Amino acid sequence: MRRKGESPEFVKWYDILLSLKKFFPKQKYMLENISLTNILFLDIETVPQHPHFDDAPKAMQHLWEKKSKFLIKDETETPDTIYRQAGIYAEFGKVICISCGYFSAERKLRIKSFAGDDEKEILSGFSEMLGKFFSRNEKQLCAHNGKEFDFPFLARRMVINGIPLPAVLDTPGKKPWEVNHLDTLELWKFGDYKSYTSLLLLATVLGIPTPKDDIDGSMVWDVYWNEKNLERIVTYCQKDVLTVAQIFIRFRGEALLTENDVEIVV
Repeated sequence: MRRKGESPEFVKWYDILLSLKKFFPKQKYMLENISLTNILFLDIETVPQHPHFDDAPKAMQHLWEKKSKFLIKDETETPDTIYRQAGIYAEFGKVICISCGYFSAERKLRIKSFAGDDEKEILSGFSEMLGKFFSRNEKQLCAHNGKEFDFPFLARRMVINGIPLPAVLDTPGKKPWEVNHLDTLELWKFGDYKSYTSLLLLATVLGIPTPKDDIDGSMVWDVYWNEKNLERIVTYCQKDVLTVAQIFIRFRGEALLTENDVEIVV
């Protein structure tokens, strides 16, 4: 309906804009309006597929030599000496632990881990859990730097292992608002793309007990391949999941969890 003073051209474009409204997504809920029971918090630990550079197949050694050219910092480094960095690349690494945390209706965080030497078994168990948890569209995955590391790493390793991608990780072709991923690093950036804030640093400035009281990411290779102490890595991974959940809670302005609020599920 044309009102007094409105030109035909204005009415034309106004009607066009109204017709386009249906193609734009509704605004996402604010963090405090997302039910904690709809979020699956996670963290993963990865290592190179082989303990040493010389143990890798010749073809992969050659490909790592080409890849490492962009990683070597000075003359003291070689593809062999920096091979432990291969664990952060899905083409050269493998998943040895996935820890997940989910809230009960009573605000209890339950943490379950999938860990071992058989990566396909780990990924299959995790995929089955995702299928059960993500039965409704409002469910979300949450990790620290998950959009850059955890989520794509898991998806790539599933493809390599011949495991069908769960819907929540099958993101190609989806619109941004259709991807149910939360990232505490991204939330902390508040639109800033220039810096990286580690989980340890963010936990410290927010007054959250540090999860790095035993090992850190740089030690996982040695603990796995030399110490062969997978349980130590699982404990470390579970602490990171708890920290991610605590950070998310702090973003919402709520009280942190206590030891009585956390349960490890075997």
